[in-house]
Amino acid sequence: MLVTAACGSGDDEPSSVTTTAPGSTASDDDAATTTTAGATTTTGATTTAPPTTTEADGCAEAVAGWPLRRRLALLVVVGVDASGPDEASAAVEDEHVGGVFVGGNATDLFTSGALTDLGLASPTGLMVAVDEEGGRVQRIEGLDGEVPSARTMAATMTPDEVRALAERRGRVMADHGVTVDLAPVVDVSDQPDGTVIGDRSWSADPEVVVTYARAYADGLLAAGITPVLKHFPGHGAASGDTHEGAASTPPLDALRTRDLVPYERLLPELGTRAAVMLGHLDVPGLTEPDTPASLSPATVALLRTDYGFDGVVMTDDLASMASITARLGPDEAAVRALAAGVDVVLLAGADVPTLLDRLEAAVADGTLAEPAITTSVTRVLALRGLDPCAITL
Repeated sequence: MLVTAACGSGDDEPSSVTTTAPGSTASDDDAATTTTAGATTTTGATTTAPPTTTEADGCAEAVAGWPLRRRLALLVVVGVDASGPDEASAAVEDEHVGGVFVGGNATDLFTSGALTDLGLASPTGLMVAVDEEGGRVQRIEGLDGEVPSARTMAATMTPDEVRALAERRGRVMADHGVTVDLAPVVDVSDQPDGTVIGDRSWSADPEVVVTYARAYADGLLAAGITPVLKHFPGHGAASGDTHEGAASTPPLDALRTRDLVPYERLLPELGTRAAVMLGHLDVPGLTEPDTPASLSPATVALLRTDYGFDGVVMTDDLASMASITARLGPDEAAVRALAAGVDVVLLAGADVPTLLDRLEAAVADGTLAEPAITTSVTRVLALRGLDPCAITL
């Protein structure tokens, strides 16, 4: 099925402007791009200039005309085998998922060149995500050596040094097809190093977290990598580990004065260049009964309204973390998350055709609103620098 999104009057004379990758400067020769008549050509990617308000309305209408299953697939990021390209290729080429998550420490998928090829072959681009925080949670040490934990970096390095490290690390990721780093952690915590957050947190001081998370995010952006702030609304003082079961945070009023400070400070600066990951956290005064933040309409509303964030909101893994799996199967959790207003669902493992069947059924029965799906798709494409008007499926 061929679907073309056509927007704009088409009557204007072509114009040329120079644009750069997120976080880069016009002096970066390898990042500079030339835009003609609204279409931007880059080395290794195709992006477009942002549409005007009138064009954006038309583009949303065009996206609404895409096949529903294709739109739903764009909101799914699924874990794939890092030891080879077969799983990633099947998920992207056969099911058209919006992204893949590469876990573990194998590097074969990175070095094969398949991730870059898959992204280039997809008209809607591809989110290739890794957890690259440093310390206990890093994925490319086999390609670029090890880096310290966030807590160690904050104690031993300046913000400028952290920014430089993140940029160098980001360029290695980009060279191997990665587009998104599920970092920095902005949880404020004084937990011992080896606990669930522990040394993944920059500091127990929100101001230190803001300073160093900003530096890390800026470095990633300079390398063309999208940062993801996590775990909203704050895992740093939670009782419990969401990998092992339910975890409860202090009440929302307490989070506002500490755990939510990094979001309050960083989101206005980063805007929609970054994404935000919701944690599977029970938050007194916020989340609905027996509903973790990642599936909570009230949590998405807090992020959108109180903190003014209109970028991509995604879940933590819905397929293997007990805070979710003890309550719901992954397919049902994905439905609940999208119904709550989340844009992207992350599942470390999934039967993608079955998942998409379930999501289609949820639209048919009214659980998922089709206009909201379309809005999420436009956010996802905007994060990739893609104009829906220029996409042909």
